[in-house]
Amino acid sequence: MNDSFYKKGGFILKLLVGLSIVILFFFGCSAKEDEQVQPLPANEDIQVDGRYEAIVTNLNAPWAINKLGDSFYITERTGNIVKVEQGEVVRQEVSLEQTLSTASEAGLLGLVLAPDFEQSNKAFAYYTYEKGQEQFNRVVLLQLENNIWQEQQVLVDEIPSGTYHHGGRLKIGPDNMLYATAGDASDPEIAQDTDSLGGKILRLNLDGSIPKDNLFPGSYVYSYGHRNPQGITWSPDGKMYASEHGQSANDEINEIEAGKNYGWPTIEGDEEQEGLMSPLFTSGEGTTWAPSGMAFYNGKLYVAALRGTAILAFNLDTKEVEEIVNDVGRVRDVWIEEDKLYFITNNTDGRGNPSNKDDQLYSLDL
Repeated sequence: MNDSFYKKGGFILKLLVGLSIVILFFFGCSAKEDEQVQPLPANEDIQVDGRYEAIVTNLNAPWAINKLGDSFYITERTGNIVKVEQGEVVRQEVSLEQTLSTASEAGLLGLVLAPDFEQSNKAFAYYTYEKGQEQFNRVVLLQLENNIWQEQQVLVDEIPSGTYHHGGRLKIGPDNMLYATAGDASDPEIAQDTDSLGGKILRLNLDGSIPKDNLFPGSYVYSYGHRNPQGITWSPDGKMYASEHGQSANDEINEIEAGKNYGWPTIEGDEEQEGLMSPLFTSGEGTTWAPSGMAFYNGKLYVAALRGTAILAFNLDTKEVEEIVNDVGRVRDVWIEEDKLYFITNNTDGRGNPSNKDDQLYSLDL
């Protein structure tokens, strides 16, 4: 046998080894991906105090819950949407036009399904992106097809985004307008600048245009003077409420009125000043809630608390605050339907202490 034969044989052997590595890598990654998000078998439901149970485990830094019928759609900051439907769990890819930011607190954040989602397969999303040396947030329209969400239209762009404080919550209000919370992007002064979109709650038509009845003509700004609002909801009588992170403490729950100034950075917590709105509730100087997603039910505001590691119930009549859940770690968002409360933990966001099944979607009977 000559050298040519050995060279050919060596080449073939290397080729076969290379193909084996590729095959092992592909199937290994697929198996790992399949294990990342799992529904719990009926005989393994996690009961905590006998009051609530885990529905899905191994979520990756989840941020927002949406529910339609029997289906959940949950965003993950890393850039996916997890669909949960009758025991089946699918991690859906989200294809975005801009590079998703991996900065702290940033990524794929808010999500709200379009009112005609069952026919259109469309939803609105809020995400942080990197553009050269700069970073921004934007509100976009997504289209779902074959388990892939595609960015279809930019509705609001270049919302300020700094080291922290990206805001990110999206909700459709009772007026059929889209509302978005925007943080101050670690630049407190822009919260008082009505020409900036940072430190605001924004209001827009579902097609991205500016509503004609917004109080600041030609502007998306609905309210201002916010530090980092991350939750919004409405009571049945149409009143709007928002949760807001304070500076190290002094977290707030506010009733939101169009055109009003909520004080940051001039006042916070219990402080008062003429012309500035003070909160309905504040954690005060000694306590931190880090409130996030919220929902209204039976006279109470149910609010996810990250650093408070709880779900807090704020009674609007008695002004009392009660911990509903306090033993699952950081809680990012809540969703209430009829007499059932659903919530997601956020222990894998880099600031928590995740267990081997975190993060999780839970249900709780109210």
